[in-house]
Amino acid sequence: MVELFEQLKSKINGQNKTIVFPEGEDVRIQGAAARLAAEGLIKPILLGDERVIATTASENNFDLSGVEIIDPLQYDADALAELNAALVARRKGKTDAETAAKWLRDVNYFGTMLVYTGKADGMVSGATHPTGDTVRPALQIIKTAPGSSRISGAFIMQKGDERYVFSDAAINIDVDAETMAEIAVQSAQTAKVFDIEPKVAMLSFSTKGSAKSPMVDKVVEATKLAKEMAPELADQIDGELQFDAAFVPSVGAAKAPDSQVAGQANTFIFPSLEAGNIGYKIAQRLGGFEAIGPILQGLDKPVSDLSRGANEEDVYKVAIITAAQAMAQ
Repeated sequence: MVELFEQLKSKINGQNKTIVFPEGEDVRIQGAAARLAAEGLIKPILLGDERVIATTASENNFDLSGVEIIDPLQYDADALAELNAALVARRKGKTDAETAAKWLRDVNYFGTMLVYTGKADGMVSGATHPTGDTVRPALQIIKTAPGSSRISGAFIMQKGDERYVFSDAAINIDVDAETMAEIAVQSAQTAKVFDIEPKVAMLSFSTKGSAKSPMVDKVVEATKLAKEMAPELADQIDGELQFDAAFVPSVGAAKAPDSQVAGQANTFIFPSLEAGNIGYKIAQRLGGFEAIGPILQGLDKPVSDLSRGANEEDVYKVAIITAAQAMAQ
């Protein structure tokens, strides 16, 4: 299998996708943006004080000649008025012009509006802001994609030629059957972005009725709902399955002989955030897998949330993923 990021870089190269980085004064963001621009992978926009950005770039020998820099506090008055009007209209009476003006002084809201109005194809933030500061404007302005009522967070788990999707491992704490079903459909779509032909396992501590519990019933119902939500994926989603039955061919054949997913799954849907978070970290720390994400799913346009512990390489990779999501959408 071609290395994931080489594959994604080939996919986005020359597509001129524009990604906005609200935290443009941060050295990690600048380093990644300079690389992305130099390689022609995306057109970066950095938000922040132009003098601070220029000083940081000079101190670190970053070439930002291919990067657009916008200071929201010095933005053209007419263009800012257009953003303000678009924000008020989008909020449909929930936000007045004065509040909208205050929001637009916040880099995350400003960046989100650039995405919403088509001036950028996606946004990458979170290096210096908590998750809520990235996700909240996206939910208030971009909102969920048609057919989605919520967002979720997936991780791409990669080691050598192996590549899997683990979801939800970042957003929804205690999912019901409908939420789990929607996450399954979103995750199948994410798998395709990364050239994984999805075989989706709805995970449980039971396989095909081997245990009785309301928690098992939830996964059974979620499987049924997911097939109804995406009938084109009906043969590619199955549950309830224990992880070994989903992953190991011999166990899958023994425990679920009629399943087209058991023993072949590559997209794993966990029944709670607790299980998903523990699961991906076990695979990462004990199994030696690289955990790429979280990748936000379900938004109408892509917004990605960095860890505040992210380094320049993480920013670079998340921007590539965001551009690939923009192409898929």
